Amino acid sequence: MNWAVLNSLQLGKYAEYFAKMEFASYGLEVFSSEVDDRGIDFIVKDKMGRFSEIHVKSLRGSGYVFAQKSKFNISNSNLYMALLIFKEGTMPDFFLIPSEAWKAPNEVFVDRNYDKPGQTSKPEYGVNISQKNYDILEIFKFEESIKDFLLAPPVSESF
Repeated sequence: MNWAVLNSLQLGKYAEYFAKMEFASYGLEVFSSEVDDRGIDFIVKDKMGRFSEIHVKSLRGSGYVFAQKSKFNISNSNLYMALLIFKEGTMPDFFLIPSEAWKAPNEVFVDRNYDKPGQTSKPEYGVNISQKNYDILEIFKFEESIKDFLLAPPVSESF
């Protein structure tokens, strides 16, 4: 748990594998994406046959992580951000955040369009992580979020 020895790419890959194993430990099927060109790191299938898309982000301590709007569609109710926060000497804090969390932006879940003159970044949805607002993330702790995920009623399909 000496996360400082990992570079950013290694930490991100560790976070992705860690998230996959956590989902698998709850009896869910995990399907990896061979090419990550759409922002989806893997797909999870539950025991009722529903699929969810998982976008993984990792961070050391506090700071900011984001997903480009072109790759993170918050109107997709089957899309989640798996956020892993690494602190030295401990296992990562793992949060499972539904995409709908960004429908009402606040100090933690931000919506940035970068549409002002001189701004060149692509539009994004982000997460601000600090000691001050860490408690807001608590409702998305994986151990709690996964319960709702597993207990959600099946989506009825009409043909």
